[in-house]
Amino acid sequence: MTQARQQHTTQHPIQVIAHRGASDDAPEHTLAAYRKAIEDGADALECDVRLTADGHLVCVHDRRVNRTSNGRGAVSALELSELAALDFGSWKDREESESPDWDPVPGELTSVLTLERLLELLVETRAAGRPLQLAIETKHPTRWAGQVEERLLHLLKRFELDAPPAGGPSPVRIMSFSARSLHRIQDASPDLPTVYLMQFVSPRLRDGRLPAGARIAGPGMRIVRSHPGYIDRLHRAGHRAHVWTVNEPEDVDLCVRLGVEAIITNRPKQVLSQLGRSSYQ
Repeated sequence: MTQARQQHTTQHPIQVIAHRGASDDAPEHTLAAYRKAIEDGADALECDVRLTADGHLVCVHDRRVNRTSNGRGAVSALELSELAALDFGSWKDREESESPDWDPVPGELTSVLTLERLLELLVETRAAGRPLQLAIETKHPTRWAGQVEERLLHLLKRFELDAPPAGGPSPVRIMSFSARSLHRIQDASPDLPTVYLMQFVSPRLRDGRLPAGARIAGPGMRIVRSHPGYIDRLHRAGHRAHVWTVNEPEDVDLCVRLGVEAIITNRPKQVLSQLGRSSYQ
């Protein structure tokens, strides 16, 4: 693995964000995956949130639970108690040929994770002196327009995470592929950082502009490989770039050369090592 050198460096190292936790090592979106990411030294955690039928925000990426659990059906059609009865981790064990080199708590490998519990972990970690951050991606059925954002902001307010502390960066940022979702967040909580995620770059945004309500660009790694000059256009327009999902050493090297501000990865430990960091800085 090559040793990447951060050119914009020691004062502002690239932030390493654990995508769905340390999801290369542990089942995605489980508490075990997030604890492993913290242990590995990730600067921030990333999660997706969906709304259950009874109004709870849970950390599940797909619209349906089929891929990541032993159940079936849409998250939006299931209540939290039904999700809690499912196994969200054993599929990962079947994919691994070797035992993990870490010691997870058994229940934390298989249980559905609520955003509330993840926020508790964030607050606990920060209270212990670790400046951990959380990037939350909103996902929702269009018929529930606004409900995910409303409940998300209500939960952040409960934890006093709905605005940055005086003189410091926000512990939480909101991400979405939906410009409308980010606009709702900005209307309700203008001090929360927002990230506009992109699978491709719309022609009207190729000059580095972002939709109203978005403060940070979130291009996929495929965009960065195909159009590396886009990062420079974003920077010239005054925007930061948080790139997903960056797992391969050559992609890490490219992100470093382009001066991106954050790397979102399934492999936080390996990326930190490649950047010459063994723990959070």
